[in-house]
Amino acid sequence: MFPLNSLIPLRTRRRIVPPARTALVALGSLTLLAGSVSVPSAAAATAEARQSTRDASVALDWYDTTAATVAAGGAPTQITNSRTWAISWLSAARAVREAPSGAGRRDFQDAALATAVHDSLVTLVPSRAEALDTALRTTLDRVPDGPAESAGVAAGTRQARLVLASREGDGLDPASVNAPFTVPPAAPGVWRPTPPAYAPAAQYGNRLARPFLLDSADRFRLPAPPAPDSARHRADLAEVRAYGAVNSAVRTAHQTETATFWLGSSLTLYTEPLRVALSRSPRSLAERTRLVALFHVALVDTQIATSDSKYAYQTWRPVTAIRTGTIDPDPAWTPLHTTPAHPDYPSGHNTYSGAAEAVLSALTGPRTAPFELTSPTAPGVTRTYTSWNRLSQENEDARVFSGIHTRSADKAGLVLGKRVAAHALRNAGRLFGEL
Repeated sequence: MFPLNSLIPLRTRRRIVPPARTALVALGSLTLLAGSVSVPSAAAATAEARQSTRDASVALDWYDTTAATVAAGGAPTQITNSRTWAISWLSAARAVREAPSGAGRRDFQDAALATAVHDSLVTLVPSRAEALDTALRTTLDRVPDGPAESAGVAAGTRQARLVLASREGDGLDPASVNAPFTVPPAAPGVWRPTPPAYAPAAQYGNRLARPFLLDSADRFRLPAPPAPDSARHRADLAEVRAYGAVNSAVRTAHQTETATFWLGSSLTLYTEPLRVALSRSPRSLAERTRLVALFHVALVDTQIATSDSKYAYQTWRPVTAIRTGTIDPDPAWTPLHTTPAHPDYPSGHNTYSGAAEAVLSALTGPRTAPFELTSPTAPGVTRTYTSWNRLSQENEDARVFSGIHTRSADKAGLVLGKRVAAHALRNAGRLFGEL
């Protein structure tokens, strides 16, 4: 059951969940009531709650199916899996949008959403075809046989085919994502492979891929990071040296837990917060579907923009700066967690977090009822959140406490992610068509 305020028209809830006007207009979202607003009758409220529950059911069923599919058979590169989500739910959003008004509309939409996500996932993760076929049968068995169901299935199939074709050769397959990168000569401030594996640079190919909504990968390229001889860089390194060392004497147990909690894949860690937003939304099935689609479209574009700035500046990681730099070098210094194999600036975890926060805040409000979150990298730890911003704040701290990013790289990442997400929100009409 949704909280009572979810059943009150949006205009009367402005103090509870401030709407992002441009995002709502772009998505053709809730129709705002003009003039005074009357409180709905108990019968009307009950009917609306039942409809909202049905809207949530099929969306959550296929959300969970998508998450399970990606977890069991997804690609080794995060952005490729983000692409799978984006294609599947963009197909669904476009298919659901085709539903005619009148009788049978919801039957059409349920069949369209399920078919679009199914067909997209079967193409992108063929190893999961049998499980996906079973899930589709389960959904369609609940939809009454008839012309509405048949038309919905046809729309889902058509839109999946069209979106898949439009993204063919976009450079987001694992081989393209990890295209070779030539390491520049060693110099102060310049990235080089990091211990212990000294692995080749990863994700260089992201910046060469085709975005969904960005005009180009460098559309929101960040300003240059602090220079190696600057006071800001000196302060950044002092913080990481103290708080991010494996044997830190100042990092608290809670800070260590924060670093470990946010260590894993951002896609994995944000799957549950997005599900919480989806499950609690009072909006229609079409609007819920667009929420998931736009979230992942924005995150694909964010990861492309992240690699653009990373490889434009090729900034060294803290472990390199502390071990080999001119500021109190310590050849034995070791971070709490192993440094990923790509440049420091900006932090990819924080660009992801910034974009996720921006989309969730714009489309569902900045705060929500308390929800619990666990992490595969911190077994047994459960944290409780009431705002999307809190996730971003912890991400910013976590990468410093892990010893793998500077504070400047974290803050810049949040800025970049929010800018890319805002661009996606403004241009959502290009994805779904103006409503």
